[in-house]
Amino acid sequence: MSRWTFRTATILTVLVYVQTCIAQNFSAFFIFGDSLADVGNNNYITTISKADYEPVGIDFGKPTGRFTNGRTVDDMLGQALGFKSFPPPYLAPTTVGPVVLKGVNYASGSSGILDASGANYIGRISMNKQLENFEKTRMEIISSIGGPAAETLLATSLFAVTTGSNDFINNYLLPHLLKKEPQEKFIRRMISTYRKQLTRLYYRGARMIMVANVPPIGCCPNQRDLNPSSGQECAEFPNLLARQFNQRLKRMVKELTVTLEGSRFIYADVYHIFHDIVQNYKLYGFEIADKACCSMLGIHGGLLPCLQQSNVCPDRSKYIFWDWFHVTESAYAIIAKRLFDGEPDDISPTNIRMLSETSNMI
Repeated sequence: MSRWTFRTATILTVLVYVQTCIAQNFSAFFIFGDSLADVGNNNYITTISKADYEPVGIDFGKPTGRFTNGRTVDDMLGQALGFKSFPPPYLAPTTVGPVVLKGVNYASGSSGILDASGANYIGRISMNKQLENFEKTRMEIISSIGGPAAETLLATSLFAVTTGSNDFINNYLLPHLLKKEPQEKFIRRMISTYRKQLTRLYYRGARMIMVANVPPIGCCPNQRDLNPSSGQECAEFPNLLARQFNQRLKRMVKELTVTLEGSRFIYADVYHIFHDIVQNYKLYGFEIADKACCSMLGIHGGLLPCLQQSNVCPDRSKYIFWDWFHVTESAYAIIAKRLFDGEPDDISPTNIRMLSETSNMI
């Protein structure tokens, strides 16, 4: 634990240093997932799940569609890897032509592994639809540079997938779903679907794929407020679901690496990293671990999203959580650092720095 007791300012400084020292070894960076990774795709669809208004993005300089006050983990990883710009949202009208050769972001707030997840927000781009969108980008790349060059570009690119939280929060745990299937059956269905999706990504050219597990969702302000009997602790049942899913996910990621020739799947244990941050928040320089910085309603600020009328804390670096579900840029910075340089408890079988250094061996 002592080697990770950095203050947030130190983490940010390290990321800037890394950005200037690491060559861009990956050809491109392609991103899939939910609101933890969305950088604006939901701006272009009809949905309740939006982040294109103030005060969201207050430390980014403007609202962009990122569901936080600043940058996301993927933003920081891309900077640390030497990319000069963030992968743009797929649905942006400017995401065409040569720009796609450096990567694209397909993530969508409220989406999940299962197509039904997030339906309570009306619109969202499910993981299956995100893969369809990537296939269109792939054909565009082939048309631009030819089949062999496109194959090489994709094989030497980094793919990041962050999904699964909404399958619980905005599906299985919704209070109006009174008739639920047994949790083991639901998780098996998630894993079976996810296996097909990751395999599909592989057969479309991806070789180096970082798969982030589900974080301790019971620690977010929303689940704390919806489970008041937990007191000052994280809500246990949502966290139990996440752990059960993550155990199966880790086994599945290992199996895919063995069965899919030439693949290099990386398991990012975000649950482990983030649980450590929440439990030891003072060691990381935080002062508030259980309340949303941008809030309106709820003991923990977890009963409404960050809205234009919300109260915003003056010092975001002291808060772990930005809003009812998402964390601050300061917390994301710690997660990004540990994915970039972390040991096997954080990310396995290798971290992003080491993967980058061997990416040209494919």
